[in-house]
Formats: sequence, structure tokens, C-alpha cells
Amino acid sequence: MDPSGLPVSPLEQALHAARALVLADLVAGEVADADVVSLVEESVVQRRWWVEQWPDGAEFVAGLVAQDVQDALLERYGRWPLCPVCGAGDPHALEVEPELGPDPSWVCHKAGVRVASVGALGSVPGGTPSS
Repeated sequence: MDPSGLPVSPLEQALHAARALVLADLVAGEVADADVVSLVEESVVQRRWWVEQWPDGAEFVAGLVAQDVQDALLERYGRWPLCPVCGAGDPHALEVEPELGPDPSWVCHKAGVRVASVGALGSVPGGTPSS
């Protein structure tokens, strides 16, 4: 139920969950500034339309929002989230897998490992970047 006491639709539940998961990862990476949070909101607005057109895609929204925010951050600020697994070599970003599927995870393709579920970067040792 929302604060007005009305039931929340599955579409809104999926969008709220996606927003919360991506915000949790941004907070874990200490990059959740107001302008970055606005990127999440922009993605949620765009994905709301997408899910209205394809309701069966609701379970894919978290991964899509994560990818949208990652792409927007790359254009404006640089790679995010940086891989906490590979200690040597050039810093590189994790990627969302599956690109279009349920239960998205952050994956390091260089090491070939799943690092964390989307929304769980804060639980990864070394998952927060050094300043």
C-alpha cells in the first residue's frame, strides 16, 4: 500500500524496487550525489513507459535501470561501478548480467566472476572506491 492507503501496482513495485537497488549501489560506491540520483529518477521515468508497453518485462527493470545509470555516469563522470575484484591493471567497470533478464548481477568479465547482485555492492569487501 502507498501512503494514501491504495494498493501499489506490480509495475510501481518493480520500479520502486529497481530505484532502491540502484540507489543502494550508488550509496555503497559513495557516488549518490543529488545529480546522480536524478539520473536514477530519469531512468525510472523512461522505464515506466517501457514496462507499461511490455508488462512481462517488469522483472527486468532493475537491471535496465542499473545499465541506464551506468551509461549516464560514463558519459558525465566516468566508469561506475569500478571492479573491486581485480587489484592490478587498468581500473574497469563491472557489467550487468543478464542484460535483459531477472535477478541481475554485477559481473567482472576480466576475472570472469559474479561480484554481487544489483543492489548488493555494499556487501562486497573492497566494494567502495578509494578517494
